[in-house]
Amino acid sequence: MGFNKTRLLRVLLALFFIFTLNFLIPRMMPGDPLVFLMGEDVVLDPGAMDELRVEMGLDQPLWRQYIRYWGRIVTLDFGYSYHYNQKVSALILSRIPWTLGLMLPVILLGGILGMVTGTLSGWKGDSRLNRGFTTLNLVIYSTPPYFLALACLYVFSVRLELFPLKGFMDSGTLPDILHHYFLPVLVLTAFFASRNFLLMRGSVRQEKKKWYVLRARSMGIHGPRLVFGHVFVNAALPMVTMIALDFGFLFSGALLVEIVFSMNGMGILIYEAVLSRDYPLLQGIFLVITLMVVLANLAAEICYHRLDPRLRIQ
Repeated sequence: MGFNKTRLLRVLLALFFIFTLNFLIPRMMPGDPLVFLMGEDVVLDPGAMDELRVEMGLDQPLWRQYIRYWGRIVTLDFGYSYHYNQKVSALILSRIPWTLGLMLPVILLGGILGMVTGTLSGWKGDSRLNRGFTTLNLVIYSTPPYFLALACLYVFSVRLELFPLKGFMDSGTLPDILHHYFLPVLVLTAFFASRNFLLMRGSVRQEKKKWYVLRARSMGIHGPRLVFGHVFVNAALPMVTMIALDFGFLFSGALLVEIVFSMNGMGILIYEAVLSRDYPLLQGIFLVITLMVVLANLAAEICYHRLDPRLRIQ
């Protein structure tokens, strides 16, 4: 319980300071903070600017604005997007399901495939097949995901015409949605799985040289029971942090891959918000991503204590 209380306090303090910075940065920039909160493309006459300043509470002292800011955060009111002409919270909520549908299978499949194959590769000797498979994963991980997306799009969509060129769906049926998702999920899964493979392979190669492996063998423990019952658990500890960060950055989406496939998710939303200087939207997205990253790190620390008895003893 002490562990949970301590980590929870750290999470709350981190969120407090980050959300406070999100409040202060636009107001510390030179010029009128209303311009930065509305976006540079919005042009209003001075009278309308004064009315909007009163409506947004920018005519009040800074401490009153700060209290009002936290009240809006608690009620999930992130402001109004002047580029999309709707509330930021509604806009983010409309895009999240599509990004979840893209990234959750990628993280789960990439984690399972990468960790299992990496464990088997790291445990076995340096055969020609093993070296070839490792080289393949190294090539995939060294290639930018957007280039992989462009290559797959050209081969499977343009040349072979097996998959659609863009979007999440045409008719809206489940087979149609899965048909649109297949290529982007394949590209991102290959990228994440290759990274997890390389990390897990190196971790297993280090773990199998330790004394507890020799002791387990002397006790008659061999084969899959030794590999996945002992070595895998210890070798997977570094992977917990990586997969937790993957979940943390889930809502930022795969920005460039979404652009290549024209998928209207969170990645496209961030891209268009930057181009249009939509500061309220950028702040709302930043707050959501911050919350996910901090909570993911808390979950990673809890998993560490569950998997590693030494940390529980300390």
